[in-house]
Amino acid sequence: MKILATLLLLLWAACCPSANVPPPRVEKFSIAGKEYVRLDQWARANSFQLTWISKQDAVLLKGATRIEFTAESKRMSVNGVLVILSEAVRNFNGTPCMASLDLTTALQPLLFPPKGRPRSTVKHICIDPGHGGKQAGYLAGKETEKKHTLLLAMELGAQLRQAGYTVSYTRTADTLIDLGERPEIARRRGADLFVSLHFNSAGYTSADIRGVEVYCMTPPRASSTNARGEGGNSGAYLGNLNNARNMVLAYELQKAITRGTGLEDRGVKRARFEVLREAQMPAVLIEGGFMSNPSEARKIFSPVWRKQMAQAIAAGIGSYRRIVEP
Repeated sequence: MKILATLLLLLWAACCPSANVPPPRVEKFSIAGKEYVRLDQWARANSFQLTWISKQDAVLLKGATRIEFTAESKRMSVNGVLVILSEAVRNFNGTPCMASLDLTTALQPLLFPPKGRPRSTVKHICIDPGHGGKQAGYLAGKETEKKHTLLLAMELGAQLRQAGYTVSYTRTADTLIDLGERPEIARRRGADLFVSLHFNSAGYTSADIRGVEVYCMTPPRASSTNARGEGGNSGAYLGNLNNARNMVLAYELQKAITRGTGLEDRGVKRARFEVLREAQMPAVLIEGGFMSNPSEARKIFSPVWRKQMAQAIAAGIGSYRRIVEP
């Protein structure tokens, strides 16, 4: 019975990511084997204004909300924050169309975010410093990724406690914790959110690549941002129980970090990382800058910048909390 209940929950999460999303009332049709919706119809149904601003660029407007996208591109900007879609927006006979899956798991959760159960709160944050022990992560001279994820985790934890949160960690020393064990630690401790901290790299020959990206769990039947189009036939995992909240959390963190640190916006992305697949609470993985970029590496190694980064992450968690708490 427990397995059946979990499967039913996963199916519900995949099909109904937000209880607050209005009825679609739009035509659905197939383009190259993928289900799409006409954004002009969706805009009318949801009181948005749709306007082409160039031959390939369009914008959805409603009050202070501005959503920009480009035909034949997966890049969508929501109030100035980049979100990478699973499928490209298509220009179909002069009408912009978005994949149904992106509409329900990316755009609508941000416009109509889900609220928690009555009296539910976002109180306990489990912080996961990436790597550890024999798994050093990226190496920049004598500096290791595992060292700086732990330093950032400690700074973030201190700031969250000061703000009134309960904080726990998957590791507090230079130890290696199995990837699958990390979200399980969060579950056992009753965490409301799981935040995994990492720093990025573009290899040893791409020193000019920079910026921050926040990953949340890939929805069922979608390809991950980092999978080069693969994974479209993947089913549901426990991490898909919180598809809508995952997206809202990732978006609020991406917005807060880019605006609070000045790091280049590389977008909200989706991946089936093991720590996200098995998380039973809203979960994200933050790639907080490139250690392979000399200028960003100097920031990452700086205690002053580390405090600034932690402040931005804490601000993003606070924004998420205000949005989803009833």
